[in-house]
Amino acid sequence: MSEPTLQDRFHLIGIGGAGMSVVAELLASRGATVEGSDREDSGVLEHLRSVGVRVYVGHDASHVDPAAVVVVSTAIRESNPELAIARERGQRVIHRSQALALAASGMRFVGVAGAHGKTSTSGMLAIALAACGLDPSVAVGGVLPQLGTGAHLGAGDVFVAEADESDGSFLNYSPSIEIVTNVEPDHLDRYHSREEFEQIFVEFARRMVPGGLLVTCAEDEGAVRLASAARAEGLRVVTYGCAGRALHTPDVVISDVRVEARGASASLAWGDRSAELVMGVPGEHNVLNAAGAWVAGIECGLDPQAVADGLGQFTGAARRFEARGQVGTRRLFDDYAHHPTEVEAAIREARVVADGGAVTVVFQPHLYSRTRIFAERFAAALSGADHVVLAGIYGAREDPEPGVDSTLISSRVPGATYVEDMHEAARLAASLTPEGGVCVTMGAGSITRCGTDVLDEWKRMEV
Repeated sequence: MSEPTLQDRFHLIGIGGAGMSVVAELLASRGATVEGSDREDSGVLEHLRSVGVRVYVGHDASHVDPAAVVVVSTAIRESNPELAIARERGQRVIHRSQALALAASGMRFVGVAGAHGKTSTSGMLAIALAACGLDPSVAVGGVLPQLGTGAHLGAGDVFVAEADESDGSFLNYSPSIEIVTNVEPDHLDRYHSREEFEQIFVEFARRMVPGGLLVTCAEDEGAVRLASAARAEGLRVVTYGCAGRALHTPDVVISDVRVEARGASASLAWGDRSAELVMGVPGEHNVLNAAGAWVAGIECGLDPQAVADGLGQFTGAARRFEARGQVGTRRLFDDYAHHPTEVEAAIREARVVADGGAVTVVFQPHLYSRTRIFAERFAAALSGADHVVLAGIYGAREDPEPGVDSTLISSRVPGATYVEDMHEAARLAASLTPEGGVCVTMGAGSITRCGTDVLDEWKRMEV
């Protein structure tokens, strides 16, 4: 069977998903005929229609053109009627990452990987490159306010994309530059051990084109081991980190870090190259992300200070501590955090933004396996908030596991409450948030829809 080309027709199953919708838009931008389906209508589907993508609501075998190349993600089950008919007909079925690689063909590919920080780091780099006049193509898993989308086909020769380690699909890419923000174990339902998880990143590093550059964090144990393994194989590697926290002497030294409610700043030095970084997003983790993006920008041939100035134009990405509204002195934010380290970082950021006010979190765990494996660590991370409400688990691609529910976490957090229905959980969280406080809807699933529940409850309380 021949390899797919941009002249083919593509049918994307689950086209409304964060990663799949980006691929659909990029393929359409490059002239391909694109269509697809999703379980329910959404703003994402409406946007895809506006750019010429034909969208079906609901999954049905009749939606699949017999001549189409069918694109799936790991979340699509073999029992899906559209995938089943494609298999029965012997149609070409490819993974989303293969379709993205096709959309990026002929460009310098920058793949951003890591257990956390992919969207923010790739978004930062995309905005910085655009500010420097390169007009990159972009494929990130969250909407960038400056672009109004997570997908953009630029006129330049650089393609910036998230590279997903969760299912090993990032091995379908051949990057010129790789940024690995961290290699902290996750997806242990697939990888089973830290060693197995770390090995997939070593294989990712081997996927670089000859002369490519691996950029990774010197403050993360797994990333340090990755850097060592890559160097042992003769690959080019640059590490970054704060001298006081790095596990070895970093190539790029971050110093004078200052974090405030409205942003952060730092000094960056890489040999004889240096820059002053002033960011519009808060959080020490975002300073680290920016340092990795800064190196990649310089590797693209740009001036160090110009890249830093471009990074300063990044205003965040959708669902990355995104402001969702305010009623009186109470403020609402929404965050995609779904791993203990991400939860801890988001709560730290909320503390800075709250500036002494109380922090309330309504958290929806993502995946039964992740909840079971990391229950104690989730509890420790959530204990950093003043008030914690747990909603029911968002199972996504997984079936329920006997004995696994959100009480595995809530029972370990003093004062935490478990409310299965996410809307009720959000309203309770709102009622627990005092004046001057911050409430965060948190998780990778449907909890993002509950912002109106929080705001409406606050309005009721104001009456």
